Amino acid sequence: MNEQSNPLSGWLKRFGAALNAPRDADWNELFVEDCYWRDFVSFSWNIVTVEGLKGIADMAIAQAEAIDVHSLEPDDADLPMTDETQGWFTFETKTARCRGHVLFEGEKAKVLFTAIVELIGFEEPAGERRPLGVEHKAKKGRTFWPDHRAEEIRTLGHTEQPYCLIVGGGQNGLQLAARMKRLNVPTLVVDALPNIGDCWRVRYKSLYLHDAIYMDHFPYLPFPDHWPLYTPTGKMGDWLEIYAKVMELNVWNSTICTGAHYDEAAGEWEVTVVRDGQEMTLRPKQLVLATGLSGAKNMPKIKGMDRFKGQLCHSADHDSDSDVAGKKVVVIGANNSAHDICTDMWEGDADVTMIQRSPTIIVRAETMRGFSGQLPYANPDIPSEFGDLMLATTPFRMRYEGETGMTEALKEIDADFYDRLEKSGFMLSHGEDGTGFLMAYHRRAGGYYIDVGGSELIANGEVKLAQGEIQEITEDGVQMEDGTFLPADIIVCATGYRPMNEFVGRLISPEVEDKVGLCWGLGSDTEGDPGPWEGELRNMWKPTAQEGLWFQGGNLMQSRIHSLHLGLQIKARMEGLETPVYQPDFAKQREPVIA
Repeated sequence: MNEQSNPLSGWLKRFGAALNAPRDADWNELFVEDCYWRDFVSFSWNIVTVEGLKGIADMAIAQAEAIDVHSLEPDDADLPMTDETQGWFTFETKTARCRGHVLFEGEKAKVLFTAIVELIGFEEPAGERRPLGVEHKAKKGRTFWPDHRAEEIRTLGHTEQPYCLIVGGGQNGLQLAARMKRLNVPTLVVDALPNIGDCWRVRYKSLYLHDAIYMDHFPYLPFPDHWPLYTPTGKMGDWLEIYAKVMELNVWNSTICTGAHYDEAAGEWEVTVVRDGQEMTLRPKQLVLATGLSGAKNMPKIKGMDRFKGQLCHSADHDSDSDVAGKKVVVIGANNSAHDICTDMWEGDADVTMIQRSPTIIVRAETMRGFSGQLPYANPDIPSEFGDLMLATTPFRMRYEGETGMTEALKEIDADFYDRLEKSGFMLSHGEDGTGFLMAYHRRAGGYYIDVGGSELIANGEVKLAQGEIQEITEDGVQMEDGTFLPADIIVCATGYRPMNEFVGRLISPEVEDKVGLCWGLGSDTEGDPGPWEGELRNMWKPTAQEGLWFQGGNLMQSRIHSLHLGLQIKARMEGLETPVYQPDFAKQREPVIA
């Protein structure tokens, strides 16, 4: 594609010149007024989206000299998302090789996306750089792979301190650990459960991933092509165990973190752990909390809970194999887990009632499967890593129009389904601003259900529905505020999980929890996501207000994408590279709304 049909080459030259003298640059000649620059670490050493000409100019002025962007070159013209309105490019900084994409309005940029790819001089040992694995000559005293691996296991956490300690051995902790291994960062993962993968195995056996498998590949080791489209919980647990073994990750199971303190003078953490009954102190430079969005249970406090004579549990403790035939079951909640457990109990011939206390966003898995097939991940010719970049080019604020359009399309496609569901009395939502379940996930990690059968049971009346607030729990049931009494042998609280930042207060201190602030959410000023607007997920995969403290969380796709960015940030610090972090002043960019 020539320069006349695509403005990329000329724009990159002007952009490079502007970065060389950012205070004197006319940014209005490069960007439209309503513009965005989304950066994954490459320019900001952060994960940020700056908005408007002032936001872009401020970041360029603050960072350009230290980052030293150069070698801006158009990428392959045959790549997806390359035409007369957009294109990919590559560039380098003082420390990294990077990639970017520009979306144009005329010859000016509407959206600029930039992302770090690798650190110069610290490239991963892959492909032609892979190690030989053996010394092809005979000599006395040679050591072999089992010796090296045994020595690593024997010393790390004992005579050698990990540079990075990851708390949590689920997909988030293991994917980040795999990145760290490839980057030669001494890393230890600690997890309270007895075996790798137990975080999935302990869940109810009817639980399945709702994402199609081609979205969920792990770094370096994609799922086999015979793998089911939707992965069952036990199978995912086995995959985590296989992954840790193949990637040679250092994981301590049956290990509980009991406390952590940051030593400012030493620039390291003192983390107390109990492993197999023995208390130990670890001293990592970097501490990553990867306990996930489904970490601590959010158990409600309802009057009379202690006097209930039946079985009362959180959804995380639900046992699919228990005999529930003929029993009266009340499930408190109306999101994913609640529907799954109602379905599970109904299949076990229980008499099931769901208590819905607020409206829920519902989308049908079957309908969403048709849309997910249009994603780049479904195309075998597009590597997952490039698909990740493609999806990242759209800032969150710009997704509003796309998400409301998706909502309207779903309402039209599944009109009969939604009509029957509402006629059953179910309180249906499409998001308070019509942005649907994907934005609800990013705003508050809840409030929705991807229907795999539970909604049909409610629409047909096979799962009963109660609505409103609970007055109290009695010895034999649930008393609703409207006077309705629900007899129960079993009560399951499908009431979600506590925010990740609360774990900081328990593990480190309430002061550090306050210092760090909320985790997750965009600052959209909607339910469960208070402002101000930040434009990226709060505190996730990027520097926090507490030195040396990081968060790794999200679904499998987010874990794969951002484990790279977090891994490179930590590696850069280990190697003493300059990492000037840019933190935008969000309040001066725009008002804290998404629309």
